[in-house]
Amino acid sequence: MLSLPEFLTPANAAEAHQIQRELRAKLRVGDDFSAPNLIAGIDVGYDVQRGLAHASIVTMTVDDLKPIEQVQAFVPEDFPYIPGLLAFREIPAILAALAELKSLPDLLMVDGQGIAHPRRMGIAAHLGVILDHPAIGVGKSRLTGSFEMPGPAKGDSSPLMAGNEQIGVVLRSRDNVNPLFISPGHRVSMATALEITQRCLLRHRLPEPTRLADKLSKVKQAEKLLF
Repeated sequence: MLSLPEFLTPANAAEAHQIQRELRAKLRVGDDFSAPNLIAGIDVGYDVQRGLAHASIVTMTVDDLKPIEQVQAFVPEDFPYIPGLLAFREIPAILAALAELKSLPDLLMVDGQGIAHPRRMGIAAHLGVILDHPAIGVGKSRLTGSFEMPGPAKGDSSPLMAGNEQIGVVLRSRDNVNPLFISPGHRVSMATALEITQRCLLRHRLPEPTRLADKLSKVKQAEKLLF
């Protein structure tokens, strides 16, 4: 078994691909957790001028979707941008931000892919496996797979497929807006990933946890935060 630093600091793309293959063997798609109460929305942006990855996390309860805690972390980018290997750039910042929370939430909702990834190891899956913690990926765009466009009404959905394998759900989160790409990350079933995402939708395209994390990611470090 690789140590945690090796999971996050490959020397090159080939080594990163090998790490993803090893992690995939530990991936579990299926409900393996109690009913979640506290959920964390996670988003990562970049401070290009300073060469930093910027992770933002907002926690809230699933029942009322009221924000409880917000944290940010800035970590140097130690891995280049390579499509399909985003986790190696962003997870160090996410782990630094998670360490600032008072407690680890029951469920992690990540702005990005879960198993809807060429090697089934998007950032939500990668994070979920290394922490052995339930996680969901909510992507704004398709990384891989094929689908039929869902209907135009909020709640319309269609399967995201890789050949005969379903790797996600394409969800219309508001009437007549571009759909979201929902997929399990780890210890969550496809149906539950969709159900929880739908429970977190209010008036916006993005579910509240990742919407507020995305909003927080645009706040400069020296400015007042969201709440």
